[in-house]
Amino acid sequence: MLDRNTLSQVLEASRSLHGSGSMSPAALLTIAKHLEPRNPRYTVETGTGASTLIFSQISRDHTVFTVNTDGSMNALLASPLLRRDTTKFVEGPTQKTLPLHAFGSKLQAVLLDGPHAYPFPDLEYFYLYPHIQENGLLIIDDIHIPSIYNLFRFLCKEEMFRLLEVSGKTAFFARTASPVFDPWSDGWWLQEFNRRVLRRYSLQDRLKSVIPLRWRPRLRTLSDGVRLWYRGSN
Repeated sequence: MLDRNTLSQVLEASRSLHGSGSMSPAALLTIAKHLEPRNPRYTVETGTGASTLIFSQISRDHTVFTVNTDGSMNALLASPLLRRDTTKFVEGPTQKTLPLHAFGSKLQAVLLDGPHAYPFPDLEYFYLYPHIQENGLLIIDDIHIPSIYNLFRFLCKEEMFRLLEVSGKTAFFARTASPVFDPWSDGWWLQEFNRRVLRRYSLQDRLKSVIPLRWRPRLRTLSDGVRLWYRGSN
């Protein structure tokens, strides 16, 4: 277990490690709270910051996918709180590095905190979710950003994950025993998030379902005629 003094030093270091801002102290402490009982061997993080220091202290094999545009990786490498023996860095945009990486073992924890622009959080999720083991931890940071909030909303309904808690702008999920959703198929209708289609776009389909089959060809012909007439009059 991380001692109080080490955690205090991590919280203090978090205020200067990352130029674009750091995870809240409450969220950092929540990472430690959920990581320690899992005694993780293999963990992954996209992006880097004070959370990396906590992962390096608890995980036995932590991989960080990050870029060094603001010097955050250099600052971490210089920190005495980073355990270099447990942590390795894969430098480059996750859009390029994650698809090329071979994951040899199941992951006990994953933190998504890489690029925030759409669709990159979803892309990171796509390449990492099949590797999270049952009861493994999935952490999503910055859910106040709409592109990431969309992923958060999806995960709240996804049967593969169970929401544990939200700490500030950071959400914590646990992997359930549900089978891995096949990443190379479709099956959108099997996902709870997609069970209810948007009514304003599906009204025509619902109306069709109440029209007797023998009337439908004639109505389609009439409908096409109206469309073509309208197109020609404009």
